[in-house]
Amino acid sequence: MRNLKNSLFYIIVTGGFIYLMYRIVEQGKLLEVGRKIVSPSSNDSQWVQFLSSLFHNLKHPLALLLFQIITIVLVARIFGWIFRKIGQPSVIGEIIAGIVLGPSLFGLYFPDMKEALFPVASLGNLQLLSQIGLILFMFVIGMELDLKVLKNKANEAVVISHASIVIPFALGIGLSYYIYHQFAPAGIEFLSFSLFMGIAMSITAFPVLARIVQERGIHKTRLGTIVITCAAADDITAWCILAVVIAIVKAGSFVSSLYVIGLALIYVLAMLFIVKPFLKRVGDLYAKKSNIKKSVVAIFLLTLIVSAYLSEIIGIHALFGAFMMGAIMPDISKFRNVFIEKVEDVSVILLLPLFFVFTGLRTEIGLINDIYLWKVTGCIIAVAVVGKFLGSALAARFVGQNWRDSLTIGALMNTRGLMELVVLNIGYELGVLSPKVFTMMVIMALVTTFMTGPALDIINFIFKTKDAIIPSEVKNRSDFNILISFGNNEKGKSLLRLANSLIKKETDTANITAMHLTMSDEMHAYNLEEYEKETFEPIAKESKKLDQKITTIFKATNDIETDIADIAHQGNYDLVLVGLGKSIFEGTLLGKVLGFTTRIINPDRLLDKFKGKEGLFENSPFDDRTRLIISKSKTPLGILIDKGIHNIDKVFVGIFSVGDVFLIDYAQKLIYNNDSHITLLDNNELTKNNFIVENALSAVQLNYQENIEVIHTDELNKPFMQQQNLIIFSLETWKKLVDEETSWLTDIPSVLIIKP
Repeated sequence: MRNLKNSLFYIIVTGGFIYLMYRIVEQGKLLEVGRKIVSPSSNDSQWVQFLSSLFHNLKHPLALLLFQIITIVLVARIFGWIFRKIGQPSVIGEIIAGIVLGPSLFGLYFPDMKEALFPVASLGNLQLLSQIGLILFMFVIGMELDLKVLKNKANEAVVISHASIVIPFALGIGLSYYIYHQFAPAGIEFLSFSLFMGIAMSITAFPVLARIVQERGIHKTRLGTIVITCAAADDITAWCILAVVIAIVKAGSFVSSLYVIGLALIYVLAMLFIVKPFLKRVGDLYAKKSNIKKSVVAIFLLTLIVSAYLSEIIGIHALFGAFMMGAIMPDISKFRNVFIEKVEDVSVILLLPLFFVFTGLRTEIGLINDIYLWKVTGCIIAVAVVGKFLGSALAARFVGQNWRDSLTIGALMNTRGLMELVVLNIGYELGVLSPKVFTMMVIMALVTTFMTGPALDIINFIFKTKDAIIPSEVKNRSDFNILISFGNNEKGKSLLRLANSLIKKETDTANITAMHLTMSDEMHAYNLEEYEKETFEPIAKESKKLDQKITTIFKATNDIETDIADIAHQGNYDLVLVGLGKSIFEGTLLGKVLGFTTRIINPDRLLDKFKGKEGLFENSPFDDRTRLIISKSKTPLGILIDKGIHNIDKVFVGIFSVGDVFLIDYAQKLIYNNDSHITLLDNNELTKNNFIVENALSAVQLNYQENIEVIHTDELNKPFMQQQNLIIFSLETWKKLVDEETSWLTDIPSVLIIKP
């Protein structure tokens, strides 16, 4: 009855008002009498009118800007992904994407399309958006700096960092002496040109460096701490020097710039002694609350905009104000995390690629069109490498580092990345750098960033060492080492319980290593230790409950699957245990999802058969990550499909083929260490026809009569399987059983799939 009333009300109201609107429009046409009405030509067809309207909409500034953003973000992500896959920072790929979309490639071969996509009139909007992105990004960079490390390592860090600025700065000024006459823009004083060349040579890309250190697993080493501290000190010093250089360039002379520098000092002091305590007070008030109010977020973001605005009108650039605001943010991880999460995704994914493309539109590789210009570019690269690489390395050696660590510090400090592009664009906008010099310097930024990874590999090869992250307990080699790699805490605890059941009585001769890998682009240097502590805290509690000593590995990486395989191989682990990742189950081809060759399965029948929260097949298809781990692993690998495993008292071990005999070794370990009751499958035909299987089954039955039960294939059924705590199969048997859609596999407990 209620639904009928609602329907009648809906029909009366909508119908009545639609009729009312129709009558008003009809009467309104009478008002057109005596007025000149402009309408499309009656000669044009409706289709032509539609196309004309569509074309007009496409050329609208907003539509064009949105299309530019879509194109830029897609191309930047593709190139970033490609360069990550070859072991390079994604920022290099994004910079190259910008150059590709600019006049150097896209504009060279498709000039009309380039002009249609990036008309000159639209570049102003693109530039403004990119500058907003940079302001937000510099805010994040300021927050990423952990100023506490400067206090702990200030002595060595300041020496190395300042040497890595002064030496390349001096060499940059020296280089400008030789190229000023030919390459400096008309009307630019030598002082301005030389200062920008010097600061461009001195920049280190702190974000890129921090992620390389994380990915190499050296962030917890003494070397990692020193180089992160050096980069932080370098960043702060270089941006302060840049602010002074900008002031000098804008003022026209050093004396005139003193007024600007004076205002800048007042601004900095106000930020440190007025704004910072105010923000800390606000932060302390909301530090323990579960949610941060939008009004509080508004206060901080408004302060960011005011800071950037003041630094811009003073004459030291808005980016310095954004960086300064980030650096004085309350030292409360919760606060910093909230703002990084809110700001970083928008700036890095959406707006920063606009900056890369805008830089690419300014970079014309075609301007370097003869051998001489390429020689000059080579000289610029050589000066940059000698100044930054050797300057940092020699300073590190002077303060007591060995040659290997000194050269590593030099290679890392030579990374320039995005920060160099920021400086170059400022110089270009101020008219200090000509298009040719700008292009040469962009090439230098790419080369010096690209060479960091290979340089580190060469240094490690020469000194015959690797960035060690394998714990000493494993290096000293126990009889049986297990590596568990977990993504979330619950899976980690289940894997630890399983590993413990395999070695709990062999504590003197066995070892468990718990490893957590995280994507480097999701991590920040300032809260790395805190994130690691939070990650391993539940695992540590579980290990105490089990009375099981563990060692830990934490590493930020850009290739989790490869690192799991490499660390397992380098550590000579006897078994690697991983949890099955989130399934990708489309319900179309089970074989396609599993990554194996199977026949086509009716999706409706399959979904009906295996649906339900407790259904094993809901989690059984291997996702892309698990398949990659399987393919890359050279170490025995166990994949746990966890259904909430706690006790491992009853275990079924399926011996379906000769290749499954190795599973008996794991069964014996569970019996000896965990006193588990093991049910072995005795495949009648296999036992009769193969003496290896027959002898293995007979031996284990003889040794462990009380803990071993043998059943035959015809005794396998769903009720029996549901009584077990854990089911163990070999990888090949699991693939075969899934391919055959074995009915008793549904609704069974946790499964361990082992690849020998």
